[in-house]
Amino acid sequence: MLDAFSDPQTPEEAEAWALIQQRREADALAIQELLFTQKQRLVAAERKLATKETKAALNDQRIATNKIEKARRDLEDLNRTEPKERDTRFFPGWYSTVLTEENGERIVRPMRYQCRPEGTPAFFDAKYPGTYNARRDSLGGYWKKLFGYKHGLIVATRFYENVEGSDGKNQVLEFTPQTGEDMLITCLWSHWVDPKGIEPDLYSFAAITDEPEPEVAAAGHDRTIINIKPEHVDAWLNPQGDLAAMQYIFDDKRHPIYEHRLAA
Repeated sequence: MLDAFSDPQTPEEAEAWALIQQRREADALAIQELLFTQKQRLVAAERKLATKETKAALNDQRIATNKIEKARRDLEDLNRTEPKERDTRFFPGWYSTVLTEENGERIVRPMRYQCRPEGTPAFFDAKYPGTYNARRDSLGGYWKKLFGYKHGLIVATRFYENVEGSDGKNQVLEFTPQTGEDMLITCLWSHWVDPKGIEPDLYSFAAITDEPEPEVAAAGHDRTIINIKPEHVDAWLNPQGDLAAMQYIFDDKRHPIYEHRLAA
């Protein structure tokens, strides 16, 4: 998403790219400081282990080694210019592009993947950390001020889910439509404004989930995103409060076979 501004065509895009570069420079400095600190921690732990093996020193060695490896990967990511497939993946709390329709105009906005509905306090982010997804069976409750009014779409080629492996450990599975077609994933979104004027405005969204497709359930997960048909896009983006029509769109969703594999 950030690389879309790397070849600015307008003054606004140039300003955005300059801000992105400033942030990357600040992030690089923070990573380098972390590397320095963790290298010192590792050296200190290895000195202790050279004389006597202790649980604390082993723990410091393990943590420092892991943090150093991650910091080096993060620094490489900041410095590289070639895009990778994993760059398009996003996680709760990250930003992604969402298609909306406002005043008759279709707009693609960057929004945070954890929805903070208008009128709720900012601390709800911590109190309700699961609000990056909106269950279909709860749309008339927590989400009732957005469902039927603030609809968006994400165009995606795959989605990821956490499942329990045969060894009892967590595994991340990557699901892809067998047809190879893009998915049109339904979302609710909100433009949150701090009534006190202290916190910055926030655009955020939640992906709507439904009962799992059979192959997703067989893989070990209990929810599936809602992937609508292209002919319903106009109606979905212009809901006009017609909840029955929106439920029909859900019922008429696409059912591609979702193949899965362990995520890289």
